[in-house]
Amino acid sequence: MISALTHITRLARAAFVFAREGVFGAVDPSLAPPPGQLALKLARLVERPGAKSGPRLSRALERMGPAYLKLGQFLATRPDVVGVIMARDLESLQDRLPPFPQAEAEAVIATALERPISQLFTHLGPPVAAASIAQVHRGEVERDGIRTAVAVKVLRPNVAARFRRDLSDFFFVAENAEAHSSEARRLRLVEVINTMSRSVAMEMDLRLEAAALSEMAENIKDDPDFRVPTVDWDRTANTVLTMEWIDGIALNDHARLAEANVDLPEVGRKVIQSFLRHALRDGFFHADMHPGNLFLDKQGRLVAVDFGIMGRLGMKERRFLAEILLGFITRDYRRVAEVHFEAGYVPPHHSVENFAQAIRAIGEPIHNRTAEEISMAKLLTLLLEVTGLFDMRTRPELILLQKTMVVVEGVARGFDPKLDIWKVADPVVREWIERNLGPIGRIEGAVTGIGELARLTATLPLLAARAAAVLEHMETMTRDGLRLSPETIAAMGRTEGKKSRWRAIALWVIALTFIGILFAVLRL
Repeated sequence: MISALTHITRLARAAFVFAREGVFGAVDPSLAPPPGQLALKLARLVERPGAKSGPRLSRALERMGPAYLKLGQFLATRPDVVGVIMARDLESLQDRLPPFPQAEAEAVIATALERPISQLFTHLGPPVAAASIAQVHRGEVERDGIRTAVAVKVLRPNVAARFRRDLSDFFFVAENAEAHSSEARRLRLVEVINTMSRSVAMEMDLRLEAAALSEMAENIKDDPDFRVPTVDWDRTANTVLTMEWIDGIALNDHARLAEANVDLPEVGRKVIQSFLRHALRDGFFHADMHPGNLFLDKQGRLVAVDFGIMGRLGMKERRFLAEILLGFITRDYRRVAEVHFEAGYVPPHHSVENFAQAIRAIGEPIHNRTAEEISMAKLLTLLLEVTGLFDMRTRPELILLQKTMVVVEGVARGFDPKLDIWKVADPVVREWIERNLGPIGRIEGAVTGIGELARLTATLPLLAARAAAVLEHMETMTRDGLRLSPETIAAMGRTEGKKSRWRAIALWVIALTFIGILFAVLRL
C-alpha cells in the first residue's frame, strides 16, 4: 500500500515536470482514451512559456536527475520501443552534470582504497569531466622514481540509492502498463527496464568496468590499429577506477586532427574494421563509440575510453550477423532468410520464401546506389522493422549492436563522406566466415560438440536421479492432493482483495497523471 502511494507521488512529480517542459504538447490527443485526453488538457495549463521549442523530452529528463537521464539515453538505443523520431530526440541528451566537491571525491577514494590520498597519488587534480554516475580526475603516481599520469574515475556519493529509488518507479509503471496493454507486452517494457537496470548496476561497480578493460585488452593485444588504457588494479575498487591517462587527440577535436595532418579516411577505416572485428571475432564490443570516447595516439592507433556500456554477442548472434551481411553483399536473400529461421528468430510457421521476398525488398535498392550512399546501419534498421512483420521478438543484443553500428558508421563517414562501408567491412566479414564456417571451423565445431556430448553423458546419472525425485513428488501430490486450511484460503482472499483495490486506485491515478508519458514513449 505504502509502496504504491510512494510510487504515485514521485511519478506525479515527474508528470508535472514533463508538463512544464511541454512534453505532453507533442502527444496527439486522439491517441489517448478519454481520461488521458483530460489529463493532456490539464497538463497544457501548466506548460511554461517557450516550452514548445527544442527537444522537450530531453529537456525534461535532464531536469529529473541522473536516473531519468540514463533512462533517456538507454531509450535512445531502442528505436523499436520509442520510435525513430523520439530516439533521435533522446540522442541529444548530454550526460554532463556539475562536479561534486574535491573533498568528497578524496573521501570516497580514501575509504574505498583504505589508504590516505597522499599514499596513493603524488598529485590529484580537480575533476576534468563529470557525468551522472561518476567524474574523472587527472592524477599522478610514482613508480620506481618515475611519475606517471593517470585518470581517476570516482563514483558519485549516494548515487546508487537514488538510482534504486527511481528504477523502482520505472518498474511500477512498466508492470502496470504490461498488465493492461497488449502493446506494452509486445514491447516488453518490463524487460526494457530490466536491461537498463542491469546495465546501470554494472556501471555502479567500477571494478566491472576495469574487468571489461582488461578483457578487451586481452582480446586486442595483437591488433595493430586499436588499444585500451591499462588498469591500475592497486588503485581500483568498487567506487574508484584508476587507469592510464590518454594523451591522444580526441576524434571530436577536428582542429587538432587537421594540425597533425592525420589521414582522415584511414581513421574512418580503422573505426569500422575495429568495431566489426571486436563484434565478430571476440563477441565483446564497446557499445558507446562516439567521438568523445575515441582518441588517436602518437602511433596512429585508436584508443577507446569509458567502458561502462559493453555489448556481447554469442556465437549464434555472431554467425547471424556475419551471414546476413555477406548475404546482402552477394545478394543471396534466400540465405539471409534461412539464417533468421535457423537462429530461431522468426517462428517456423512463417514461410521462408515470403520472408526472403521481404528481405529482397530491402536489399535490391542497395544495388542501385553508389557505395557511399549505402548505409549498413540503415540496412540493419530496415531489417529489424521487416522482421517485426514476421513476429520476430525484440532481441536486445541485436538492437544494441545495430545502435552502436549507427554511431560507428556516422563517425567513420564524418572522416570520409565517400567511405565504402561494404568494401571496408568485406575482408573482416569474410575472414570470420572462412575461419569459423569453413573447413577449420567445422572441425573445431565437431571437436567442441564431442566435448559437450561427453560432459552431458557424465551428468546423465544425476539428471536421472533428479527426474525420479520429481516424478515421486508429483505422484505424492496426485495421491494425497494439495490441502489448504479454510483460514489460509480466507487470508489469501483478503490479501488479494487489498492488492486489487490499491492496484485499481494506482491505475486511475497513473491514467490521469502519467498517461501522457506512456503515450509519448510508445507512440511518438
